[in-house]
Amino acid sequence: MRLKFPQFLVALLIVGTLILGGCSTQQNASNASSTSAATSTATETSSKTSTEATSVSQTTSESIPGMNDLPRLEGKATVVMTVNGAPITIEVDGTNAPITAGNFVDLVQKGVYDGSVFHRVVRDPQPFVVQGGDPQSKDPSVPANRLGTGGYIDPKTKNERYIPLEIKPKGAAEPIYGKTITQPPALNHKQGAVAMARSQQPNSASSQFYFALADLGFLDGNYAVFGNVTSGFEVVNKIKQGDRIESAKVTQGAENLKTPG
Repeated sequence: MRLKFPQFLVALLIVGTLILGGCSTQQNASNASSTSAATSTATETSSKTSTEATSVSQTTSESIPGMNDLPRLEGKATVVMTVNGAPITIEVDGTNAPITAGNFVDLVQKGVYDGSVFHRVVRDPQPFVVQGGDPQSKDPSVPANRLGTGGYIDPKTKNERYIPLEIKPKGAAEPIYGKTITQPPALNHKQGAVAMARSQQPNSASSQFYFALADLGFLDGNYAVFGNVTSGFEVVNKIKQGDRIESAKVTQGAENLKTPG
């Protein structure tokens, strides 16, 4: 049975836990100063990227600087993630979210998620999300209060890789980048959805992701869904804070990943 949130509980959870925030310490501070980021249109502009809503041809142009330097998934792929000895199968949808899906598959292939911790699990007062993907969590010496502030550092540039907010409206030919939308999205927050965590700034997602433990329609259009759990949701449902991802492997569709250069 899928659960749906009463709106007052939703607002309370977001205000109280900021569960989808934080790709850097500075961005977390931005989240703390504005608690309505997930339920209203984000309009704050990143210092590095524009948040103007724009659709973009995947081959001829870019709406956010640096987009053409990011991996893309042209089609679908399957990722099997092992947690507590059990598999979670994820269908990654590059048809509707090529950059977000491409980023995830690329990080899986790089082993970024292997050994990382699920640092935030929210089930009370009702099932909400399981969030992980902070590379810092591999290091047991990193304080628990820092988990949720890290992202993928590209070893070539020595900088954190950020990806733009990418949401494709239902029926649209291409995604919209850099801005939340009010139209129904092609990929929604149904139970088992997999999406990218970010701070209040739309283009701040890096490596952190979350599983939706219930239907979370109030997040639609605000966060980028890029896939869904096709089997093993019972494993997701048992994840506890501090559990580690033993491994994550691309089992199908690796050939659909296109990387620059």
